[in-house]
Amino acid sequence: MGILEVKGVNKRFGGLQALGDVNLSVQENTVHAIIGPNGAGKSTLLNCLVGKLIPDSGSVSFDGQSVLGRSPFAINQMGISRVFQTPEIFSDLTVLENVMIPCFARRDGTFKLNGIRSVMSQNDMRAKAMAMLEDVNMADKATMHAAAMSRGDKRRLEMAMCLVQDPKMLLLDEPTAGMARADTNNTIDLLKEIKEKRNITIAIIEHDMHVVFSLAERITVLAQGTPLVEDTPENIKGHPKVQEAYLGGNH
Repeated sequence: MGILEVKGVNKRFGGLQALGDVNLSVQENTVHAIIGPNGAGKSTLLNCLVGKLIPDSGSVSFDGQSVLGRSPFAINQMGISRVFQTPEIFSDLTVLENVMIPCFARRDGTFKLNGIRSVMSQNDMRAKAMAMLEDVNMADKATMHAAAMSRGDKRRLEMAMCLVQDPKMLLLDEPTAGMARADTNNTIDLLKEIKEKRNITIAIIEHDMHVVFSLAERITVLAQGTPLVEDTPENIKGHPKVQEAYLGGNH
């Protein structure tokens, strides 16, 4: 059994079947990619995983606990940190202050901020945030305002904000969208470093096949809301149905 289990999930929007009997098992400490063209159901599945949508039927569990009916914040407290297509950062704060903010969040679901005493002291939060910035090679940018950074550095900062919470799993929604190739390659290298240092589980939704085949250990291909095939990257590359439907000559 995987750390993330999706069983028989269905979701309709009016007459549209967005997900049809989706089964997915993401094994602990692996990188699992979910690919498919626009309309394949990737975003709908992602939103079911993080509490933004409730499936019409089926089950979704993480680390043995159901995520259904839980808020996105509660699912975050279970150990899933999500990285969005557009980096979600506080542009008017410094890099260090951005990474300190998640330190206010507690695993019991409470949130300490705006003058309410934090779980950690201010010095402890600062020290933990600086250590995290060192891990992602951003310590030299600690005093920079986040708004002044490149998109690639904003993505790296968002990763730091997720990782400082010590999650069990990173859920990445097209983390290289809109990036130049150099920033894309830097993000790939960062994710490889994160995986090596932390043995963390990573699930990634991505259109860029360069990113997918550089990182993934398992790949699930969605077609019109249902899984077409799940296999290793090597077998996915050579799968005739996948090549015809999704990859063509771009892999």
